[in-house]
Amino acid sequence: MAQVPAAAQTLAILRYLGRQATPARAGAIARDLGLPRSSTYHLLAELVAAGFVVHLTDQQRYGLGVAAYELGAGFTRQAPLARLARQPLEALARTSRFSCHLAVLDGRDVVYVVEERAPGRAPLVTDVGVRLPAHLTASGRALLAGLPPAQVRAAYPDASAFVARTDVPGPGSPSALRALLVRVRRDGFAGEDGEVSPGYASVAAAARDHTGLPAAAVAITYPSEAAPDVAALAGAVRRTATELTRRLVPGR
Repeated sequence: MAQVPAAAQTLAILRYLGRQATPARAGAIARDLGLPRSSTYHLLAELVAAGFVVHLTDQQRYGLGVAAYELGAGFTRQAPLARLARQPLEALARTSRFSCHLAVLDGRDVVYVVEERAPGRAPLVTDVGVRLPAHLTASGRALLAGLPPAQVRAAYPDASAFVARTDVPGPGSPSALRALLVRVRRDGFAGEDGEVSPGYASVAAAARDHTGLPAAAVAITYPSEAAPDVAALAGAVRRTATELTRRLVPGR
């Protein structure tokens, strides 16, 4: 392996980190891949600078970064994910009588890849291809809550990473986002009310891929004045997300 060009060594490191259940030490990476330690540290430094790897300095370990996640998100935005999600979303829109959508994470944004509009419901801002700030949307919050904390810190390092869309404020700092994501993990779903579009609220839950990381979020959006049973809607998106996970990872 030591004679393989740097590009191949870089890909080998990324594949290695992608197979690990937890971040790995540089020495273990060099040993398992048969790389010189000096080359390993150099390549890791380049990957960290590019965002593909995160260095957890307190643990002296390396894990995949946000840029690596974005590559995976790019795959899930393609037709296979949309095909797998279409029928569950159709069923969710039919039974909830509210419009539903599927979104994937792309950096600090979510991108909407499927929308199922319930009969008689007005068009939403969450049309296919629309990008919205992840920290404001129920879908984005559900996805961020499933990421390793180091990846969230890398994406939201300070207050400059946060924006607002309406008069309803969302989290405006890394600490506020961390507290919100703690609640999402505790509740098992995410929500927002008026932070994306005035008068509309959403609930969402994340489907996971074979690594256990969030692949896409299933959400229901409804008029705030409709005052539905939010707990029931949350249960419905969780069940749909579980079904999509089963389709993404057969046998799970």
